[in-house]
Amino acid sequence: MSTLASPSGTPVPEAPAPDAPASGLTLAAVLDQEEIRAGDPEVLAGADGLDAVVRWVHVGDSAHVAELLEGGELVLTTGQAFRHSAEATAGFLDELEAAGAAGAVIELVDEHSRPAPEAIAHLRTAVVGRAFPVVLLTRKVRFVRITQVAHRMLVGEQLARVERARRVHEVFTQLSLESASEQRIVDRTAGLLGAPVVLEDVAHRVLAFHAEDSAELLRDWSGRARLVGYLERTGRRGDTEDWLQTPVGLAGRRWGRLVVPGPLEDDDDAVQVLERAGQALTLARIAGRDERELLYQAQAGLIHELQHSATLTESAARTRAGALGLKDAPYYLPVVFRLDRLPAEAPTSLQLRERALMDDLVEVVRRSHRTMLAAGKDAGSIGMLLPVGARQLEDQMLEGICARLADRRRQNESDAGWTVGVGRSRPALLEAAAGLDEAVQVAEIAGTLETRPRPFFRFADLRLRGLLSLLRTDARVRAFAEAELAGLLEDGDAASLELLELYLQHGGNKSALARTGYLSRAALYDRLARLQDKLGVSLDDAESRAALHVALIWHRLETGTAAPA
Repeated sequence: MSTLASPSGTPVPEAPAPDAPASGLTLAAVLDQEEIRAGDPEVLAGADGLDAVVRWVHVGDSAHVAELLEGGELVLTTGQAFRHSAEATAGFLDELEAAGAAGAVIELVDEHSRPAPEAIAHLRTAVVGRAFPVVLLTRKVRFVRITQVAHRMLVGEQLARVERARRVHEVFTQLSLESASEQRIVDRTAGLLGAPVVLEDVAHRVLAFHAEDSAELLRDWSGRARLVGYLERTGRRGDTEDWLQTPVGLAGRRWGRLVVPGPLEDDDDAVQVLERAGQALTLARIAGRDERELLYQAQAGLIHELQHSATLTESAARTRAGALGLKDAPYYLPVVFRLDRLPAEAPTSLQLRERALMDDLVEVVRRSHRTMLAAGKDAGSIGMLLPVGARQLEDQMLEGICARLADRRRQNESDAGWTVGVGRSRPALLEAAAGLDEAVQVAEIAGTLETRPRPFFRFADLRLRGLLSLLRTDARVRAFAEAELAGLLEDGDAASLELLELYLQHGGNKSALARTGYLSRAALYDRLARLQDKLGVSLDDAESRAALHVALIWHRLETGTAAPA
């Protein structure tokens, strides 16, 4: 603590900075006064208790001064009422200790201001075996100076605490008025305390945190947090890992807690800060953010970091993911669920369907006794990272999840479909997160298929369509496809495009196409002849049909239109 000089030259504590907690005036601080040091002080007992907080300083020579105490006082006395015997001295100290005094400073000098040997001997006998702080002064001091300085320090301390409380109140009131995010509230709380702070839900998943060393803070978080039971009030439990905590949420509907997982200089100040932070977090939820939304935000933030951070290490990534409930595994599988677009659907409707799909996925994965990280990707898509024990188990796991999701969606009367794209599993979480982009592409391509015979798709399942999707923006592929279909695209002849695609789907077999009832045989042959003239190639030539098929697939991918059924 910094100091200012008082008019007499005695150090007086300066008020702490707004974000620094005020610390109580201790017995050691009082003993460090120049006036007491001039009395040649000697700690006879209770050296381990010098960090006790002094509430007031009281001067008294009466043998019954303890009757005037309320607890926490430092008593200054010359011992006139008890110095004549060790028994009387011991009785006086017993009364002070029973009254809850912080300690006693006893000046034992004679009428010539020299040490009083007999009284000192009685005092030394009386303090044997005591833990109660007792300090002997063998030179005459001015008690009035000691009390003046100490009381000035106490008043300054009280003013600092009042100012601190006002500052804390202002900080969290402003955060509430600004509808601050949970992460911002946690960051501000950590700044006020000068210590790491974690917001977790009732399943010990980390929703927000602030620390200089996140890897160490979140190491085996779930396991460590389970050792620290919940309290319905702000405080410590006194267990193995004794964390200061405060519940978050309304009474009877707690959804998490705010904890400081480490020692603090001043628990009283921290309790005040944590309680105000807990209230701000509760108000944030009442304002519209529920517990699940917090978890979604935390997972989305981590997935974004996994994909884009250049400094995040694999070890730190696994630690962060574990704190959000993701189990450690030999492999991690990137998966994307992409909702089918509905005709003329508004963006708000798509967002609501995406949220409903996310809720269903969370429930399905939970009931499967599995864990995941999930976050919204492009509009209408959800990216997931799933831990798997072995690559041979991937298909079985995905089939189970997709089947249970389909059942749940039917129960919820949701008839909108979706497509599932799967990337390659990786042993590293960071590499698996990078594979989400591949899974997004697979889901988008698979969504253009006429039929979907599989519950999920990989690039290997998409074959030519997958290759063309990767090359879709290549200028050379575009030039090739547009040249092949020029006769139809220039005229905007959608009917001829549809006829060509149906013809190619039947392998160039005119009779097979006619049997579908699309057109009469004569009308079909006539239209195919005109189509061939427009294209300027022979439809009987296998290479021409292959080139046209590639061009048509590219066209469908480019325009986002589906092939005719």
